[in-house]
Amino acid sequence: MRTLNAPWMSDEHKLFADSVARFIDEECVPHEARWAQEGEVDKELWTKAGEAGLMGAGIDEEYGGFGGDYGFDAIIAYQQGYTNTLSWGVLLQSILKHYVSAFGTEEQKRKWLPGMISGELIPAIAMTEPGTGSDLQAVRTKAVQDGNEYVLNGSKIFITNGQQANFVIVVAKTDPEKGSSGISLIALETDGLEGFKRGTNLDKIGMKGQDTSELFFEDVRVPMTNVLGMEEGKGFYQLMQQLPWERLGIGFWALGAIDRAIDETLTYVQNRKAFGGRLMDLQNTRFKLAECQTKADVTRAFLDRGMEQVNLGELTASDASKAKWWATQVQCEVIDECLQLHGGYGFMSEYPIAKLYTDARAQKIYGGANEVMKELIARTMDAGG
Repeated sequence: MRTLNAPWMSDEHKLFADSVARFIDEECVPHEARWAQEGEVDKELWTKAGEAGLMGAGIDEEYGGFGGDYGFDAIIAYQQGYTNTLSWGVLLQSILKHYVSAFGTEEQKRKWLPGMISGELIPAIAMTEPGTGSDLQAVRTKAVQDGNEYVLNGSKIFITNGQQANFVIVVAKTDPEKGSSGISLIALETDGLEGFKRGTNLDKIGMKGQDTSELFFEDVRVPMTNVLGMEEGKGFYQLMQQLPWERLGIGFWALGAIDRAIDETLTYVQNRKAFGGRLMDLQNTRFKLAECQTKADVTRAFLDRGMEQVNLGELTASDASKAKWWATQVQCEVIDECLQLHGGYGFMSEYPIAKLYTDARAQKIYGGANEVMKELIARTMDAGG
């Protein structure tokens, strides 16, 4: 049982890491193959995690949490990556609880945070739309005021937890004439909500057990009090403030997968015979693994620095973008090299390296495509351009 071991981890973090590892080994690993066939996790997994006390990091006790810092959520992300149990979209819970905690009114915090932490409210964030991709300022979903309500119309695509989510934060235009200043985040509790519809569970090439859907809003009426923070037009600012943690979290997800790929491959080449000896004894194998391990450790060091920064409130959008694109790029490179060292067996679904390979590809797309990450980094280099 391998867990995250980082210089920023306290004794509390290490105890939590052991608890997370046991939970995922018992509640996720045995079911991952079935979830991949069914297209979603068992719904009760959310409440089981809530009962185990895994989802309250960073949230005050008065709202059902246990305090602490982002490191506790990073531990879950790493362990999911290492065990390759990405069907459970718990990283979205980490992201959205921090949206509500950071920007929600007192009433909103008391209304939504306890359910998110207990697992009764399954979260999703509806950003991406057909035709707009990563360009959040180009969203076409609109929320038009009608009395003390908004009437919401539009659609979203590629929404993680889309089949199960009953708490959805929607990125919508409340004033299309104001550009980014006309974007608001509107929270929906979707159980029994008239006009809210889910599309089919999308068939992906990897991460097949994580439900991903298109969502439709047809004259959905939502109270104006559901605007996050009761601040219309602040949505783009709120997104920009919280995206750094999302991107760092994806980095820890990637690091877990990188470590698992190297461990799996090391075991394989130490036992696999070729040309009269172990595959590990061939210089190419040793050099490739040395390269992979170096990339892993460089990534680890940068992510650890990012964790220190995010806990101090100092992680910049540029550095978060560097962490996300670098870690996911290295993830894909390392897993590809490791699959190659498995030879034909690496192409067989029964070997963990095969699932690591297919699940890795989406990492360079969601959370902001890596090309967008590079553009954000370049802007800080060309401040006068």
